[in-house]
This record gives sequence, C-alpha cells and structure tokens, in this order.
Amino acid sequence: MRSEQQADALTNGLVTVEVAGQFFGVPLSRVKHVFVPDRVSPVPLAPPEVMGLLNLRGRIVTALDLRTRLGLSLRVAGDPMVALGVEKGGEMFGLIADKAGEAIWTTQSGIEPAPANLDERWARLCAGVYRLNDGLLTLLDVDRLLDLNHCGVAA
Repeated sequence: MRSEQQADALTNGLVTVEVAGQFFGVPLSRVKHVFVPDRVSPVPLAPPEVMGLLNLRGRIVTALDLRTRLGLSLRVAGDPMVALGVEKGGEMFGLIADKAGEAIWTTQSGIEPAPANLDERWARLCAGVYRLNDGLLTLLDVDRLLDLNHCGVAA
C-alpha cells in the first residue's frame, strides 16, 4: 500500500522548459503536445508576444514567445526553439521556449507560493515555485500566460 506522500507525488506532473537560461514548469495536465516547429508565420499588427502562427498536424496554432511574454532577452533568428501545445477555450496555442526538459513529478506540499519579493508582473504569471537540487523551478500559470488582455512582464 502506498503512503499518502507517495500518492501525492503522483498527482503533480510538470513539463520543464528552459527560456533564456531560466527554468520553468508547466502542468503536465495542460500540455497536449511537445514539438519542434518547422516554421512560424508572422502576423502583422499582432502583440509583441505573438510570434506568429504555426501548423500543428493540420491545425493552425497561435505561437506565443515565452521570452517576450516573460520580459526576458529577445530571441535571435536561428535560436533553437520548442513548442508546448496547450489548449484554452477550444483554441490551441504553442508556448515557444528554447529547450524542453523532462517531465517531473512533485508533491503538492513541495510547491511553494511565489516569493513575496517577486516582481508583481512576474507574480501574475507565476503559479508557485518548486525547489530543485540545483535551483528553483518557476511554475507558470497557463491561463494567465494566454490572457493577452492583461499585460505580461513587458508592460
């Protein structure tokens, strides 16, 4: 029989990504696809964080650049990228990161609230933090990331 702690550990899967040298986690339950986009078509007059549109198995997907959305250094042409396919309201989005990591499992008790001294613009997009052996993993709030009506960090 598993202990409560072991059962808790199996309930919080995270997909890890690297963006501009920083590590982030996205709930595994929200990630439908992890893929390398072969081409992103720019969209005129789109907000800066909208990198463009891409094709995911015949479905048109809005690509959001996490570097821009999180106020990190800008992406340079030719930089490696990976997309996490997430869905909201029946629409698919591709969250563009630099690298995909591994899926990890955490306990609910291991996820801590965002630090009080975190910049409020980042705090709006942060669902908490998880301690790794060699640093912290910032957990992203997918719904807030996709809400382009509210400013991200670049405001």
